[in-house]
Amino acid sequence: MPLFLSLGLVNNNWTVKKQDGYALFYTALDQKNIDEYGPYFVVGKKAVYNFFESPFKTNFGVYIHASRASLDSAWQNDWQMPGFNSQCWMVASGVAKKLDIISPKLWDSLACEHSYSDSIATQQLITHELVHVYHGQHNKSPDFNNVSGIDWFVEGLAVYASGQCDTERVTEVQKAVKENSVPDDLGKMWSGNLKYGQSGTLVMYIDHKYGREKLIGLLQFNNIEDLLKTLNTTESELTNGWKEYMSSL
Repeated sequence: MPLFLSLGLVNNNWTVKKQDGYALFYTALDQKNIDEYGPYFVVGKKAVYNFFESPFKTNFGVYIHASRASLDSAWQNDWQMPGFNSQCWMVASGVAKKLDIISPKLWDSLACEHSYSDSIATQQLITHELVHVYHGQHNKSPDFNNVSGIDWFVEGLAVYASGQCDTERVTEVQKAVKENSVPDDLGKMWSGNLKYGQSGTLVMYIDHKYGREKLIGLLQFNNIEDLLKTLNTTESELTNGWKEYMSSL
């Protein structure tokens, strides 16, 4: 467990509990849950370190929201979209400076597609968002607002590094590849019902073909041109190699 450093009030609404490298922000409604949630972030932070073989560059905040309205308010401010209302499956986001998440015990009532009782999926989701935090700290666009053509890489990296590229997802993508129903265009990779599997396995393929060091080197880029140039490949070569790789597994 990380070292407990301090406990205090922030902006009259949030309580902050500082940890090793990050701080948990929560409201009075989650006072009783914070000790239960803590290990998920500890395990996730360790998983990120093990995957990338280096620590986070800077400290960050984890904001545990006690309502969807609170989460939406944060996103409206961060994304400069005053009228934004999140869809039911949206429960968390991660950028260089912070991770925002609806209190996991509320997912069953405030969200769809997520259940806190599924501890493995809960851990993977939190690790997924921590990967975004790590990625943001190494990217030219720390909040991913200024990226071009790499949505599939941003999300696929988080899917792959968090362990969400499970057997079920891999099998679904293999079936789609066999049926020739996967996209050839990288811009369409992060779309459709298989977007998590497609993007995650594409990053898995890059890791397999080029190695972990080369994969980590891609984190800095915010456009597809630089990414492909660094891999010394083309879009068609990359997607065709991915298809062959998936067929061979």
